[in-house]
Amino acid sequence: MSDTTADDAYAFLRAHLAGKIRFDGERIEIRVAPGPDGSLVASVMVAMLRAVDVVLELPDDSDDGMQVQVTLEQIEESGPHGALCDRWCIYHGEPPDVRWARMSVDAARWHGYFIDGSALTRENPFAAREPAACKALNASGLEAVTRAAEAAGGHRLVNPKVVGVDPWGIDVRSTLGVVRIPAPAPWRSPSEPLAWLGVAEAD
Repeated sequence: MSDTTADDAYAFLRAHLAGKIRFDGERIEIRVAPGPDGSLVASVMVAMLRAVDVVLELPDDSDDGMQVQVTLEQIEESGPHGALCDRWCIYHGEPPDVRWARMSVDAARWHGYFIDGSALTRENPFAAREPAACKALNASGLEAVTRAAEAAGGHRLVNPKVVGVDPWGIDVRSTLGVVRIPAPAPWRSPSEPLAWLGVAEAD
C-alpha cells in the first residue's frame, strides 16, 4: 500500500464521522469525533463496551464505505479523558447515551485495501492552538469557510461553526452534520488555514 493510499484512506475516515457500529450481532447508528491524539471518541451503550469484536461502518457497509476495527476503552466525563467527551459534544451536540468510549483504530478495510490502524491514527500537532484558530474562523471567516465547503464537495452549510483544525483539514459543524474541508496540501501551522481563507488571526 502506498503512502498516497494511506493518506486517501485517512482523508476518507476524517470526512465520515457518522455511520453504523456493529457489535455482538447488533448494528446501530453512531457518530464519532477525532481526539487530539488520533483516537476517536463516541457516546456508547454498555453492550458496546463489553463486546470483543466492534466494527465501525463509515458511512455504511457498502463497497464504497470503510470498515474500521476498533478497540473501546471506557472513559468518564469527570476523568482524565473528560475533554474528549466535551469534544464530541462540540462536534455533534447532545449525546444519545451517558457512557463514553475512547476508540483505538486497529485496522480498516477500504476499497480493497487492508490498512493498519497506525496509518489512520494521526496526532494533531495544532491541538494547543486549535481553539484560537476555530475562534478566529468563527468570528470573521464563516463566509470563506462556506465557500470552501461548497468548492470542496458541494457541501451546503446551514448555521456553520468551525469545530476542528488540523494539518489535513477543517471540520465544520452544521445543521446537516459535520463537513470536512480538506487542506490543499498539509498545513505546517494553524496560521496557514487562516491565511488560506483570508482570515486574520485573533488577538
